Amino acid sequence: MAASPRGISRSLLPSPKARAAMAKRMAEVSGEMTTAAVAEMEVRHPWFAELDAKHRSWITLVAQAGIDGFVQWFANPEPTRPSTADVFGSAPRELARRISLYQTVELVRTTIEVAEKQIDELMPRNDRPVLQAAIVQYSREVAFTAAEIYARAAELRGAWDARLEALVADAVIRGETDETVLSRASALGWRSSADVVVVVGAEPKDEPSVAIESIRHECAKAGVDMLGAVQGDRLLVVLGGEKVADPEAALTVVRRFLGTFGPGPIVIGPAVDHLADAAQSTRAALSGYRAAVGWPNAPRPVLADDLLPERALSGDGHARRALARTVYGPLAQTGSGLLETLVVFLDNNSSVEATARALFVHANTVRYRLKRIQEVTGYSPTDARDAYVLRMALTLGRLLPDGRETPRG
Repeated sequence: MAASPRGISRSLLPSPKARAAMAKRMAEVSGEMTTAAVAEMEVRHPWFAELDAKHRSWITLVAQAGIDGFVQWFANPEPTRPSTADVFGSAPRELARRISLYQTVELVRTTIEVAEKQIDELMPRNDRPVLQAAIVQYSREVAFTAAEIYARAAELRGAWDARLEALVADAVIRGETDETVLSRASALGWRSSADVVVVVGAEPKDEPSVAIESIRHECAKAGVDMLGAVQGDRLLVVLGGEKVADPEAALTVVRRFLGTFGPGPIVIGPAVDHLADAAQSTRAALSGYRAAVGWPNAPRPVLADDLLPERALSGDGHARRALARTVYGPLAQTGSGLLETLVVFLDNNSSVEATARALFVHANTVRYRLKRIQEVTGYSPTDARDAYVLRMALTLGRLLPDGRETPRG
């Protein structure tokens, strides 16, 4: 065993025969040490007293195995590194799920402190310094072993959670969300009962698991639930919570992890009421992602509803009906010459004066109507991009009366 600032060099230990004698005396009192250690655990740690008999017995076995392991190592005539792998071997894996790493460290610390106290009380005075130094070094190895066990358990849980999350996200995205899927989503930490959006972008350059964990970290800071999965060359992220209900708020959240996506457009689907309805948001986001190439200067991220013209031209019937119903329909129903004014305004190169002459009204009347058009539809006829959306809506409104995909006869 190598020398250590807190340990002891084997070259400074007594002879093998003397060590064997000391180890024998330790073995004789090991049972008392274990009993004292368990009793101290009950006093120091209230959570230990709340464990059932089965888990308490496992901890007792671990404490006994630790003390016995120290005795065997100390009695070894050849200098060796302490081997503590068998200390936790007497307890099943279930114990690692029931007892946290912090609690395990507390139990190890308690056991070691009790062992040191018992050495002072039960062992001959001349044996105490050597045994105290040796047990400090042995306890360090026990702590390392405990950390390794929990690290491996965390890796296994992480791998399983990643596979489960991919399955849940896939079911949610495809609209196959039943009670089982919702239960699994809850097990993964999903808490939102309303307001869900789906985000689509290019697959990340980093490992998918690393990228998804990075997004999860940002979402946790933003107070948003998150599920993610890489499907082919795309990364799909499901977000939930009040902070994504509003389009601008959703854009703000997604901007926190823009760099995680690969190059290309990032499209946010419209908010839906529940995780079970996420397929609707997915459909719009995927449609927008495919059609985004038609708007090279689109912002990043961009809302799927801002890509309605491109989606309509690429064959998305939902986008065609949305433009006809939410833009053309309200204008036609409002009256007050809004629809006629919009048509004439766009046909006259967006000139207010030319529109006024064509309609035989004052220019201020045209300006008022243009403002009303923006209020009714959310699109300004004087903005180039909005004018494009309005022009598309006019055409689709004429082709799809009442939102039905049947051309006028």
